Amino acid sequence: MSGVDENVSAMLASSASGTTMMIIVQLASRIFTFTANQLVLRSLPPAIMGVASQLELYFISILFFSRESIRMAIQRQPLQLKPLTMYSHKDSTGTSPKKSNDVSEARTIASQSVVNMSYLSLALGFLFALAFAASYVQLASREVSELPYYYASVIITSIASLMELSTEPFFTVVQQYMLHRQRAVVEMSAAFVKSLTTCLACAWASRAGHSIGVLPFSIGYFCYSSTLICGYMLALSGVTDAQKFSMLPTKIKSRDRSEYFMGRFSWPMIGLSTNVFFQSVIKHLLTQGDSMMLATMTSLEDQGIYALASNYGGLLARVFFQPIEESSRTLFSSLLNSGGSGHLRVKNIDAAKTQLTEVLHAYSLMAIVGFPLGPVLAPQLLRLLGGRIWASPKISSLLSLYCYYIPFLAFNGISEAFVSSAANSTELRRQAVWMGVFSACFASAAYLFLKVGALGAHGMVYANIVNMAVRIVWSFSFIRKFMSRHGSGMAIAEFSPRPLTCIASVTMSIVLTSKGLYALDIYSTRDALILGAMYILIVSYLERKSLFIYYTKARELVKSKTSRTPKSKGE
Repeated sequence: MSGVDENVSAMLASSASGTTMMIIVQLASRIFTFTANQLVLRSLPPAIMGVASQLELYFISILFFSRESIRMAIQRQPLQLKPLTMYSHKDSTGTSPKKSNDVSEARTIASQSVVNMSYLSLALGFLFALAFAASYVQLASREVSELPYYYASVIITSIASLMELSTEPFFTVVQQYMLHRQRAVVEMSAAFVKSLTTCLACAWASRAGHSIGVLPFSIGYFCYSSTLICGYMLALSGVTDAQKFSMLPTKIKSRDRSEYFMGRFSWPMIGLSTNVFFQSVIKHLLTQGDSMMLATMTSLEDQGIYALASNYGGLLARVFFQPIEESSRTLFSSLLNSGGSGHLRVKNIDAAKTQLTEVLHAYSLMAIVGFPLGPVLAPQLLRLLGGRIWASPKISSLLSLYCYYIPFLAFNGISEAFVSSAANSTELRRQAVWMGVFSACFASAAYLFLKVGALGAHGMVYANIVNMAVRIVWSFSFIRKFMSRHGSGMAIAEFSPRPLTCIASVTMSIVLTSKGLYALDIYSTRDALILGAMYILIVSYLERKSLFIYYTKARELVKSKTSRTPKSKGE
């Protein structure tokens, strides 16, 4: 049992470390993007931003369909709990330990198998890039296709997507061996280069008086992918030699001298990724369905306004929620991997449940604070940052409404991360069927709000809330059945805030509304900040026990990481 405890502890420590590093990555990249966007927003009208959001959807779709299912299948493989040794260390006798030099055949085959399998993403990428490019160009409206450098932007973006897919072998090694620091450095560098390039291109065009459409955004994608390739090659140089596998697709030699490309580790992953692919197609339609619906049912101005609200309103989701979701999915996949035996250890189930409930409770506290304060403070922030071109009641009200959508986004992300990690092939196919039902609900809601109600971008936020709500209900139903099947349970009271905290949230919402603090003036901003600070103090007092537990765990994690750090030679 001690070995199990050590494995679980190592997984939890790796997940926490990975989450921390990815939050740093997201925070730094968003700071770069945010700074660049302030200059871009002041020189580009909403219509251009609408086309830029379409180009981003095109880029994301190629990447998602090409690599998402393969990534999820690879993540189900057990983590290498001993990180890669970048350099050999000699003992007191002056010789390198034999244990640090000998790499087992099973570990080498597993590593080479996932690297080989990751190249399937690039192969799929060529197919999807051709299909999406043809459809995107053919179906583009006349207003979009007549933009300067439109076709060049599509071609550059397609090349950039294939270049990013070529980094998948590096990504799999980073994930398998928990090289979070290397990944953080590479992705932060790429985000900085992308933001700088986009900003400089827009600034040059504005100063020179040239109209270049969305070309700066496509150049930004290209520079981002180029930096990823160079960064990963530098960061992981020498790793493959030490671990006896290659970053190129290489035949695997076993002791019986047979040679093959995939290996026994990969065939189950290929079967799983096939099941996940069909489910992920529907999931992508649900996740990016808002952009697709807007592109077909609304004007470019509405698309640009919604893109602004999504970028600013979803900033919290991308900085904090996405890294937590990604690292939690990796942790859940490792804890809930039965290794083919069909039996899960009770301690692993408990560890997965603890991780899930702690994240859900933290999200609940953020929602309790965000519901009253977000809709008031977000428009004030936009007025200061967006400039006069974006200062309008329509945009401010949309950003306020988007604040109510963010908690739904967070709860759906973590709950579906658990489902995708715990579900077997049969359950994944069942989920795909339900995703089809959710797609119908989303399409119906979008049609009612956009066409019948003519609510524009506001209607899309309402449709997204309906979409996330039904998905959350289904995911929690699955989680409760899964826990019950393994002798545990999952009650809402385990992660919800105290009743007094909920009452305080409702009271604060009523106070802010009655005082009319949604107006865009300095006095409303001042009063909202004062009341908001008082409210946060009240919530902190009411939830002091939970906050103290989080603080204690964070200190223990820091101490454990410090104690595991090897001392230098002179110490």
